[in-house]
Amino acid sequence: MQRLIPFSIVVLIAALNEEQGIAPTLTEFRETLEDSTYLIVDGSSTDRTVEIARRLGAKILVQKGRGKGNAISEGLSSIKHNPKYVVFTDADFTYPARYVLKMIQILDENPNVGMVTGNRFNHFLTSIAMKNPFYAGNRLIAVTQRILNGVDLNDPLTGMRVVRWGILKGWKPKSTGFDIEAEINHRVERAGYQTMEIPVQYRARVGEKKLKLRHGLAIFKRIISESIQ
Repeated sequence: MQRLIPFSIVVLIAALNEEQGIAPTLTEFRETLEDSTYLIVDGSSTDRTVEIARRLGAKILVQKGRGKGNAISEGLSSIKHNPKYVVFTDADFTYPARYVLKMIQILDENPNVGMVTGNRFNHFLTSIAMKNPFYAGNRLIAVTQRILNGVDLNDPLTGMRVVRWGILKGWKPKSTGFDIEAEINHRVERAGYQTMEIPVQYRARVGEKKLKLRHGLAIFKRIISESIQ
């Protein structure tokens, strides 16, 4: 794969009290993508998340609002240069960084593809990494978004994705919470781009899980809202 110019990639990570996962996450990604900007949007963590991330060379943006969607919105608004791609991942060390190189290569070679995502539902998946209620909920959301938004993804809520900056530039997401992934999916679809999925390993998270079953309702509401716009 061709070497990208320095800082043509922004790795954006929303974090809240992730002192256990942020160090291995950043370390692994920095070893994979050396010439990149690492932006941590911190939701007022009360632990050592910010201290650790700053020590590892990440830029810190203190979130003004609340929720993952709001964090991503504030993070995108803070990007003042024009990177080629934005990489999204979680701060809990669940997504191995090695897949990002393949995702970038796909975007480089396919101008009609606007986003590449990591599909967790493959032979790598273990019951430890994803409990059954979350698996069933994700499958239901996949069917709903396919029908209502025209988004045909096996894993619509994956936290690992690489998106062309041109699709995200100037975008003001309406999602404030975990419905942000569904909104990004539809954003790419409406922009006229394809989304490609690749199988990725999904590790057991490090630290406390933030996503709860109750958040599923907001995600379904977002999909319905996107379908009537």
